[in-house]
Amino acid sequence: MGVGYGQKKQNIMFRKGGIVYILTNTHHSTLYVGVTSTILGRLRDHKEKLYPKSFSAKYNLCKFVYYEIFDSIEEAIDREKQLKAGPRQKKIDLINQLNPAWEDLTFEFER
Repeated sequence: MGVGYGQKKQNIMFRKGGIVYILTNTHHSTLYVGVTSTILGRLRDHKEKLYPKSFSAKYNLCKFVYYEIFDSIEEAIDREKQLKAGPRQKKIDLINQLNPAWEDLTFEFER
């Protein structure tokens, strides 16, 4: 089971595990669920629109509002699939539970 907002993020960049994350835009009208093993690099890709034709670039999804950390990338991929298949409301509920202000959490990982 993954852990989310508030967990100590020490050594995250050196983990062999994975992180499932949710991005949104400034109006919170669109959500994107992704998975990575290198969160800061992946967030930079989204924010800089490295792939201009991607879904996240098209909808300006660069606000990092939710994450779960897993010990293995396989677990993270399974959780990503589960979240993507689920209803939007479930994603909103997860965000509201762990980040009720819908703040951009990027700075949590840059410390």
